[in-house]
Amino acid sequence: MKLRVYLIFNQSTVTEPIIWKLAREFDVVTNIRTAEVKDQMGLVGLEIEGDEAVVEASVAWLGEQGVHVEPIEQGIIEG
Repeated sequence: MKLRVYLIFNQSTVTEPIIWKLAREFDVVTNIRTAEVKDQMGLVGLEIEGDEAVVEASVAWLGEQGVHVEPIEQGIIEG
């Protein structure tokens, strides 16, 4: 499955290599589609591709790291 999301980073998470950690922790392929990163915040458009259960677990993990995850559009899950 492929999931497209926006990741919203706050001041405490914006300097952490969270996308790198995500790819190391989970068997997913990440593809940064767009990004705007500043000192205080960051917004990244990210595709996460992999097994459905693993993608869902990776999104939950992102939230646990303090990253806000928003779907880019409705019905964005592809098989």
